Amino acid sequence: MLSEVRNIMACVHDKILHGEKTKLNAFLEEKICDLETEKRELVGVFGRTGAGKSSLINAVVGEKDLLPSGSVSACTTVIIKVEANKQNQNYEAEIEFITKEELKQELWYLLTFILNDEDCKEEDVDDYNDAVEMLSALYGEEWEKNPSVEHLMNDKHFREIPEFIVSTKKTLTCESAKKLSAELVKYTRSRSKYGMAKSIKKWFWPLVKCVTIRVPNNDLLQNVTLVDLPGNGDRNKGRDKMWKGVVQSCSTVWIVTDINRAASEKEPWEILKSASSLMGNGGQCQHIHFICTKSDVIEDSDDLSVAGVRAAIFKRNIRAKEEVKREFGKLKGVQTHFSGDCFKVFTVSSKEFLQEKRLGPDETEVPKLQEFLQELNDFHSVTLKYVSGAYGILSLIQGASCGDVAGVKANVCKDLEENLKCALDKVFEPMIKSYRAFNKCLMEGVEKSNSSRESDLKSFLYPKRIKGSALYGRLKGIVANNGVYKPKKGKQYNLNEKLASKLMESIDEEFRKTFPNESKCEPFNGAISSFSLGTGTLVEKYRKYKGVQLQLEFLRTEEEKIKAKLDKTIRERKKEIYSSLTTSIEENMQKCYEDAQQCKGKGSLNAMRVVIEQHVRAKVDMFKEAKTVMMLNLAELMEVIQKILMETLLRSMDLSLNTDDQSVPDVKEELETVTKKYKALKKNTHEGTSPVSADQPGPSSAQVYLMQRNS
Repeated sequence: MLSEVRNIMACVHDKILHGEKTKLNAFLEEKICDLETEKRELVGVFGRTGAGKSSLINAVVGEKDLLPSGSVSACTTVIIKVEANKQNQNYEAEIEFITKEELKQELWYLLTFILNDEDCKEEDVDDYNDAVEMLSALYGEEWEKNPSVEHLMNDKHFREIPEFIVSTKKTLTCESAKKLSAELVKYTRSRSKYGMAKSIKKWFWPLVKCVTIRVPNNDLLQNVTLVDLPGNGDRNKGRDKMWKGVVQSCSTVWIVTDINRAASEKEPWEILKSASSLMGNGGQCQHIHFICTKSDVIEDSDDLSVAGVRAAIFKRNIRAKEEVKREFGKLKGVQTHFSGDCFKVFTVSSKEFLQEKRLGPDETEVPKLQEFLQELNDFHSVTLKYVSGAYGILSLIQGASCGDVAGVKANVCKDLEENLKCALDKVFEPMIKSYRAFNKCLMEGVEKSNSSRESDLKSFLYPKRIKGSALYGRLKGIVANNGVYKPKKGKQYNLNEKLASKLMESIDEEFRKTFPNESKCEPFNGAISSFSLGTGTLVEKYRKYKGVQLQLEFLRTEEEKIKAKLDKTIRERKKEIYSSLTTSIEENMQKCYEDAQQCKGKGSLNAMRVVIEQHVRAKVDMFKEAKTVMMLNLAELMEVIQKILMETLLRSMDLSLNTDDQSVPDVKEELETVTKKYKALKKNTHEGTSPVSADQPGPSSAQVYLMQRNS
């Protein structure tokens, strides 16, 4: 259906292009081009190396050789996206590199704060080994001979990847998933002594920011992208900015861990806690799936029959789900961003799903994840959105050629303008209410922040459980990375977030209420979704005038498009609003970190502490400034909403009702065809089914996919 309507609109577009160059035709051309807006849902996949992330992704997308797993260790820094290739039948990978400036900053950090600092060598063994591994992967033994930033930045080291030198993306194209996987190893994996990676002499993952893998002939990924994510971001600014952006854009997050340690292992829960504000109030996450992998592995299974093994697996999996749910219930900080309804637990066996030796496909729970992704694709909604827009545009074209009485159109315009004014007032009222609520919450947050700044600093700079050179190494990392220290393992330390914590806590509840992520809830208490020009009433009032009715139909569909556009705008801007508190604190602390970087030699730990303490005490209005920035951002969003509603609709009203243009093509047949399809889609929406054709409802896309997969 979507393809057919696209073909119709392509023909109409062609007619308009070859017609007269009028104001209305230019408007119609713009509207037809606006129909093509791609829906893309991001599913972020977290989990430590060895938890089974790669095997899970391979099983879910039906490509067992796509991402390498097993003996080749996953790199902890590279973001890997997996999506559909809609252009051709090849397996493709697009590699995006960090910039030269970002590499230069990272080399400076590694050489200055890790490798050339004896205290760091002794205490931060993981960080030290991580630095050595990165430099050895990229430079071999060369970096040890001349460990200077200037030497290591020379272009001669990057001759094999000229794309990095000229700041362009590299594209790999293969006929099979297995071949592409082999080509990608040196860009996405760490050094290994085994398997296909043994022959690789040079590894380029330290230069890679993101890899996008595109898979052909895969309906599961048409509107969905799976993203394999590092645990807590990256010290490289470019990679970290991209990591945060991806996490904020995920509508779903999968936390992957081994079933035997699902409830007790610290790392997956630390990931969830540290990223919850980015996913929740600072993002758009609606679903958290805790995925326990390797669910088919049972101890002493050799002594059991197949039925006994299945029973043991079933019992253990039920117990694991209950334990994980109890553990989630303890995370009070996460609960401020998410309700328990969004949290689900799956016990998955990728191996059994692909081999089907002891368990059926449904028992592996992989099909449940596949069905979820198919629902996330939401083909019905994508089709309805396009067909609705096409129906509105064709109604406008046909209405313009009807030539109704000009006086009637003037009356319609007057009615619409009055309705618009009233509707805008109704939108503004709840927005003002939210603005006042935020202002009150932040005033309390500023007061709490000022009264707790000393205790917050003390707990951060003088922790009870860490002393001496270990604390020194952490603090050196914090000042070198603008307030954030990201160890290879364990939780990250963020002084900016610590200072902003009381401000964040003061608005969390109000923010979640005003900008909910749940699909059933609306921002500003539904003010945008309830906005209406009252076109339905006007259609009845002017039912004698066919042209006016058609043009009102266009305005009704235009109204729906604007609401969808505003929903997207609000979703993006609310992320900026929420993060503005921490960003403002970070900017206020920037000079402090630069000064603390100059503390060297004996006594530098205490010297850094003094610099930070004095700076924070001197910044008496720091929290008040953060409040002001957030309120300005909120006010700006409110203005943008009103501006988009008013200006877009006034322009559409003017061009649809104040223009008698006989140069438009005759689209009577096209309108009849699209109207039938539009009504069929609307009917199926109300009945809760997904249409296979305009006339006959059938199985959902998820059911179709699973039937094909299982056969």
